[in-house]
Amino acid sequence: MTTRELIERELDFLPESLQRELYDFARFLRLKSENDAFDGLLASESVLARDWHTLEEDAAWANL
Repeated sequence: MTTRELIERELDFLPESLQRELYDFARFLRLKSENDAFDGLLASESVLARDWHTLEEDAAWANL
């Protein structure tokens, strides 16, 4: 049995209010996966932070 079939089987036992909640959650997961596909800014932040978070860098930006 596929995952889709298992989900559909469970749906038959849920009241309408919980079906709506499951629908909202499924949409959330879909949108989240679309947004998380590639975020270059977030991917590079941890690497760049190694250079940003230094005493020399703090001193260079202290007067701004």
